[in-house]
Amino acid sequence: MIRGIHGLFYTSDAQGTRDFIRDKLKLPHTDVGEGWLIFDLPEGDLGCHPIDESGSPTAGRHEISFYCDDIQSTVAELRGRGVQFRSEVADHGYGFVTYFSMPGGVEVQLYQPKYAKATQRRKTTQRKKATPRRTGKRAKPARQARAKSRRSRR
Repeated sequence: MIRGIHGLFYTSDAQGTRDFIRDKLKLPHTDVGEGWLIFDLPEGDLGCHPIDESGSPTAGRHEISFYCDDIQSTVAELRGRGVQFRSEVADHGYGFVTYFSMPGGVEVQLYQPKYAKATQRRKTTQRKKATPRRTGKRAKPARQARAKSRRSRR
């Protein structure tokens, strides 16, 4: 069974890109030896986008984006660590978007989605189900309520 997704950045400066992700983005990682770091992401998702009538972007192209809950505070925090953004945050319909550069010529999108992921919706539903409603009155056990109902029908 598939448990997750493994993404790759192809870069002309692999060590610089790894250092950037470790030191600037502060992503947890596993050192698998010989300078290779595998970064552990807490969650992920996958989208499939169509190419337009002109064939752009090219079919078979892959992209990696990072998403966050609050883009303004995330951008401010990353700028404080020296990350340079190539654009201001803009509304792209599906979310609020900006782009930053990593060593080795890697451009990355950072966005705050406007949609709720299925896992977020499930968590919200589970919290609602798990929270008992309080009416201010003490609830009667079901057996007592049924007995009272039978007596009143007689």
